[in-house]
Amino acid sequence: MGRAPLWRRMNGKPADVIRMPHLVSEAHFTDGCSRCQKCVERCETGVIVIGAGGFPELDFDKAECSFCGRCATVCPEPLFLPAEDAPWPYVVALSDSCLTFKGIECRSCADACEEAAIVFKPAIGISHPILSTACTGCGACLSRCPSQSLSLKQELKEPSHD
Repeated sequence: MGRAPLWRRMNGKPADVIRMPHLVSEAHFTDGCSRCQKCVERCETGVIVIGAGGFPELDFDKAECSFCGRCATVCPEPLFLPAEDAPWPYVVALSDSCLTFKGIECRSCADACEEAAIVFKPAIGISHPILSTACTGCGACLSRCPSQSLSLKQELKEPSHD
């Protein structure tokens, strides 16, 4: 409980905690969450698990987030922002450990992406993945990557100049 997946621990990658979409700030969440686990029970994909300290977090080795909003609906605490707001600032990032960069044909990530946010343009030789702005950060591709070359990163938003 609360541990990073084995492949992350073996590779020395930090166990960054990713919470449910539409949440308030991390500090407000940990202060206000009663750890009732209703969100874990209600999650339609099973991506929400009990993490460190009994707080819910997402485990993309288990499933992806469908952004169904059930966690927000069942939560007895005021911890979620309106569903109209963007769910979160995460998108997929690709590291240079991708098998295609080593000359090995692989398209597992694109096969898992329902949004078609990962594409392979035709090329002579091995085609490399291209990540598009259609990425929702759902995490469906993360566990499908055999080289663990994908992760979620926070996308920096451009300041509004209205």
